[in-house]
Amino acid sequence: MKLATTAIDEAEGAILAHSLDAGAGVIKKGTRLGADEIARLRAAGQARVVVARLEPGDVPEDAAAERLARAAAGPGILCDPPFTGRVNLRAVESGLVQVDAALLTALNSIDEGLTLATLHNFSRATSGQLVATAKIIPFAIPETVVARAEALLAEAPSDLLALRPFVAQRAGLLLTTGANASEKVLEKRERAVRARLERLGVGLEIVTRAEHKTPPLARALKDMAREGLDLVIVFAASAIVDREDVVPAALVEAGGAIRQLGLPVDPGNLLLLGALAGAHVIGAPSCAASLSANGFDLVLERLAAGLEVGRQEIAAMALGGLLKEIPSRPQPRERPPPGQRASAHPLRVAGPSRVAGASRVARPLRVGVSSHVGGPLYVGGIVLAAGRSTRMGARNKLLAPVGSEAMVRHVVRALCVSRAAPRIVVTGHEAARIREALAGLDCQFAHNPNYEKGLATSLRAGLDALAAMDQGEAPPAGALILLGDMPGVSRAVIDRLIAAFIDNAGEAICVPVRGGRRGNPVLWPAALFDEMRAIEGDTGARHLIGAHEERVVEVAADSDGVLIDIDTPEALARYGA
Repeated sequence: MKLATTAIDEAEGAILAHSLDAGAGVIKKGTRLGADEIARLRAAGQARVVVARLEPGDVPEDAAAERLARAAAGPGILCDPPFTGRVNLRAVESGLVQVDAALLTALNSIDEGLTLATLHNFSRATSGQLVATAKIIPFAIPETVVARAEALLAEAPSDLLALRPFVAQRAGLLLTTGANASEKVLEKRERAVRARLERLGVGLEIVTRAEHKTPPLARALKDMAREGLDLVIVFAASAIVDREDVVPAALVEAGGAIRQLGLPVDPGNLLLLGALAGAHVIGAPSCAASLSANGFDLVLERLAAGLEVGRQEIAAMALGGLLKEIPSRPQPRERPPPGQRASAHPLRVAGPSRVAGASRVARPLRVGVSSHVGGPLYVGGIVLAAGRSTRMGARNKLLAPVGSEAMVRHVVRALCVSRAAPRIVVTGHEAARIREALAGLDCQFAHNPNYEKGLATSLRAGLDALAAMDQGEAPPAGALILLGDMPGVSRAVIDRLIAAFIDNAGEAICVPVRGGRRGNPVLWPAALFDEMRAIEGDTGARHLIGAHEERVVEVAADSDGVLIDIDTPEALARYGA
């Protein structure tokens, strides 16, 4: 292929190298110029154009991309039709994407014009999900390059890209009881395991309990072995720390075998993998009670896909095995700075999560999350600023000065410099004055004419306004609900809540915690929006946290601002306004 600048009268039959304005519209790059295109360009004043001309032995981009994709696609992979030198490859059904990394590197080393990009090895994919894309960079590449790629893939001993579908399996869950496992904790563990199995198509047929001692646990394991299960999960009241510990000892006493104790994945190190009567046995780490990805998922997903999980496979999990940090302990693997003591009262955390970086540039959230969630997501922020402030007396507390600004402006400004988008302020009482106090801030307003009927009406108005806004990509994955009378809430805690939400696959209720106490704002997943809309009266959504405790992730706050709401003149005076 040759690229050259040529006179417009000599360009017919060539491929346009760069998009050009042709008066009535743009002629896009890659267009083969015919008489009509030439006439439009000439009428638009284009005298010369940059074009590409194919040479003998060249393969056009679409044909080359299609050949590359078909050669790379193994079992369970479907190729889309080619367009602009690209072919997308998709999963035919739900399963794990298996990628031969060495073969992928060799393929992409053949020629700079030939590329294939994939998901990470062993990524979980759903039916129809994009798992790879073949792209030809120039408008054509030599036949020798395409043939070399095809030969490499045809002669390879394994598929470059394949989907290993989840296979129907029967599972049982054995919960051990003890001082560290209250009824609430046991129920949460069962819900978390059941949710994981359901998304893998594995049926949880038996749930039973046993005292956290070797003899009763061994008897329970023997009983489960007689059921002919494919998978047995043991969720112990305390972590497994040694091969002589209760769970591994009970497995051996029941006639089973320990295959591996310990995983080079964090969180999830303390995992046991064994076998009993033809069933895989997993001793779950405590982090398996979390909704976020951990070592338990890596093992469980591969077993659900019928893949071998031996010592070699487990050792290979170390690469990429450092998963997420926990927001309530932003650097739990590091020692505290000199002179600073570690907390004597670590916070309870429902799941690990990465802390957002402290960028100084505000940007709307458009985040492509891991393979455990398909597609981009965004989080909206809703400030409730419609109330009458009856406990404050005659004045509207939201307009009371805190420092040099109105109280509500502190809240909205923190939201506007955060990663949340869009930012909605729900108004009601003295709406015009609230809008005036927020002049110049990058927010939108939703008026609640029913504000006198209680807080729930403002919550509903904010959620409806969020749903009505076209973000151009996807529905909102979550909503951060802020109260207009909490001026101490910082941009840092907002971004940390959003980071925790992303790292928990857009499924968690993210709650700030300071000194062991939960505060506001709270970030809610879209899955609970309907329940939030159904709330009535002058109450918020707090009770839903208790109803969905298994979703809760506690996030360390940077100040007491998440605990302080200003309802009375005395509270305002104490705050130092």
